[in-house]
Amino acid sequence: MSLSPLLAAKTFADLPGWAGDDHLPAFEAFRRSAFHILTKPYRSGALGVAFGAFADAYAQAREAPPQDGAQARAFFERHFAPMLVRSETGTGLVTGFYEPQVEASPVRTARFTVPLLSRPADLVDVDDANRPAGMDAYLAFARRTRDGLAEYFDRGAIERGALAGKGLEIAWLADKVDAFFIHVQGAARLVMTDGRLCRVTYAAKSGQRFTGPGKVLSEAGEIPLAAVTMQSIRAWFKAHPERVDEILWQNRSYIFFREAEVAQASLGPIAAAKVPLTPGRSMAVDRLLHTFGTPFHIDAPTLTAFDGKPFRRLMIAQDTGSAITGPARGDLFAGSGDAAGEIAGVVRNAAEFYALVPRTLAGGA
Repeated sequence: MSLSPLLAAKTFADLPGWAGDDHLPAFEAFRRSAFHILTKPYRSGALGVAFGAFADAYAQAREAPPQDGAQARAFFERHFAPMLVRSETGTGLVTGFYEPQVEASPVRTARFTVPLLSRPADLVDVDDANRPAGMDAYLAFARRTRDGLAEYFDRGAIERGALAGKGLEIAWLADKVDAFFIHVQGAARLVMTDGRLCRVTYAAKSGQRFTGPGKVLSEAGEIPLAAVTMQSIRAWFKAHPERVDEILWQNRSYIFFREAEVAQASLGPIAAAKVPLTPGRSMAVDRLLHTFGTPFHIDAPTLTAFDGKPFRRLMIAQDTGSAITGPARGDLFAGSGDAAGEIAGVVRNAAEFYALVPRTLAGGA
């Protein structure tokens, strides 16, 4: 496997803000992947950054971790060489995501009426080996029926009761819009009315294409495209409660969840790379192109939502998402709770992506 021509060799001196970053939090995120891969290796991405080339860096991360930011920076400079990730569209883009925290009830009540559902028994994974002729090739899930596999119920059908009575409810929320944004983020912390703090994370989905409410509202002339943020969408729904279903049901995709513990309050949920996300240091990437565990230095000078300063920070690829496609596309994990949501909801900024590639692949650059 050779490196993609979309990767152009650089030096660490070429990376804006590299010397001013604190690399220890990024190293700690990287080290979590170093332990996970002992159980299950990551798949190599199509850009040619082979998983096996990380072996030496992972071994040292497990055995001799740096103790401060300077040592962490030296670790990354010793094991990796930076390469600019060229975008096929000319400009890289970062957005933000977070883990919502909402109040929930273990049972339905007059106030808590909106369920979060677990994976149904008749939901089947689909690929080219078992997809029926004529079924949309996009669909990765289907419904098992007596007559064979069929497209699964979509959001509108499920919210109208297609799965009622099957005992799939994990918890109940008070607000349909809160539930929708939990679907978008793929995880949430639930502050239960019985005093427990628990978490739900992604388990599966109905499979249809995602259609964001921001796109729908913009095309309908309700919110200017440049003004679309999570906050502006929520404000529109609050002002037009009678139209919530009309807008949300245009996103046919529906997410199912599983319960998970909150083992460490400072960390986010366990995501696609099978390690807990680190606020401000974990990033979702296109997993078909990139290899999980890859460090990326992100230069997004117009992004100041995280700490009031231009965002120039080392991130670790530890998640993915259906909307995260392309070589220079990333989704930055902002953390958990409302404050993180305020950050994530406004992030949509141009960015340069510098992949830190193991030196054995980069020719010792």
